[in-house]
Amino acid sequence: MNNFKEIKPEELDKSTFKLIGKDWMLITAEDNNKVNTMTASWGGFGVMFDKNVAYIVIRPQRYTRKFVDNSDTFSLTFLDKTFKKQLAYIGTVSGRDEDKISKANLTIQHENNTPYFKEGNMVIICKKIYAQDFKPECFIASDLEQKIYPEKDYHRLYIAEIEKILVRE
Repeated sequence: MNNFKEIKPEELDKSTFKLIGKDWMLITAEDNNKVNTMTASWGGFGVMFDKNVAYIVIRPQRYTRKFVDNSDTFSLTFLDKTFKKQLAYIGTVSGRDEDKISKANLTIQHENNTPYFKEGNMVIICKKIYAQDFKPECFIASDLEQKIYPEKDYHRLYIAEIEKILVRE
């Protein structure tokens, strides 16, 4: 945990709207000793099933989804503004095609076998507890379904217990 300290979820005092929606995050998981990551701007934090949770969504064509599906845990890494270019790059290139982590000059570290990035300002270690695919018949606002899913590539929702929050000291 180089230069990180652990805080309790209740001590997190950052806006999730800014953290996720504006600053973005990296969703990272490991499968068969290989790490992959993706940039995400959808998700959130809350309380579900009497647990402090994070929730994320991943489309089926994203390579990272296989890693999240095949692992019990994943991390959410938040980086400062100076990494916006790397976040944009990671969000547009697939780990199937190249080693985007190395090309973005990010350093993989592990916390209890869960990969995250040393360069982060905050890291959330998550343990999956629920997953479900979005379904067209469940949309109440049908205009959203038409607007967001013209290709019918519905996200899978993951709800994960927050095991640890690490913040840069």
